[in-house]
Amino acid sequence: MTFTAGPEHIDFMGHVNNAIWLTWVQEIAGAHWEAVAPREHVEGYLWVAIRHEIDYRGNIAEGESVIAETRIERGPTGARFERLVDFFRNEGGEPAGKPIVSVRSNWGMIDRATRRIMRIPPEVAAPFVAN
Repeated sequence: MTFTAGPEHIDFMGHVNNAIWLTWVQEIAGAHWEAVAPREHVEGYLWVAIRHEIDYRGNIAEGESVIAETRIERGPTGARFERLVDFFRNEGGEPAGKPIVSVRSNWGMIDRATRRIMRIPPEVAAPFVAN
């Protein structure tokens, strides 16, 4: 996904606010879930952020864009999946192709009906984990 910094995203330092990076992480995580998971899983389960770890190597100013990529490198542990999101400067930025912000997040799965955290079933994990 591509994200472009608007005036509402900029903080007192003149670049994207820390909280906005997490909003964008949530947007790409949700889009990935909805694009890959079968409809019955999307309708049956919810995800909540448990932990975010952010590494900043740069930032962007108003009007600049980043390309975000997300991946899950390994299977779940109990009720948790670890997701990685890297934000790259677009081709107009320097240096192109290097991540400027990287986020490692832990997400917990919730049963939509009971609102209780639950272990991630293998069939839910399978479409997201490379064999």
